[in-house]
Amino acid sequence: MKLIILDRDGVINHDRDDYVKSADECIPIEGSIDAIVRLNKAGFTVVIATNQAGLAKGKFELEDLEAMHEKITGLVEENGGELGGIFYCPHHPDDNCKCRKPMPGMLDAIEAEFNTSVESCYFVGDSLRDLQAAVQKGCKPALVRTGNGVRTLAQLAVPGLQTDSPQVTPEQVQVFDNLAAAADFILASNH
Repeated sequence: MKLIILDRDGVINHDRDDYVKSADECIPIEGSIDAIVRLNKAGFTVVIATNQAGLAKGKFELEDLEAMHEKITGLVEENGGELGGIFYCPHHPDDNCKCRKPMPGMLDAIEAEFNTSVESCYFVGDSLRDLQAAVQKGCKPALVRTGNGVRTLAQLAVPGLQTDSPQVTPEQVQVFDNLAAAADFILASNH
């Protein structure tokens, strides 16, 4: 199985400092929906793994989150693609759960759902947490410059700045302007 894991906010849709709280605020980044469709049509199972602490913080309700995910799923399907699944952590950062990235719980759930290993699959994210989760499970970490990507790139460049483990080095990470560029690279390297 060819699997690709994507973070949501800042990778597929524009992120917001005050949380993406509704389907109306869930606005795709240019080219991201097409990138998912192209990957899917090339035989990849595309899944989303997203921290959604806004639920625990009362910023939005489960119905709002489901509406956001229905919107993304609908846009992908309207363009001829399919999402393999959407996995999310609903917990507060202080809950010390096993599913909130950088912890590997969501990736473990993806492995269980698809009866496969996520090792060596691409994990495209915009934050250090995404990259750490990827490295922990042996995924290929890819960073996009959209969302928090530029700030994350700066974090990677400063040794000792990372407080959580595992430590991620710039050499481990492939960097792309956006999800469309990451998809171009992945598709070109899979021929």
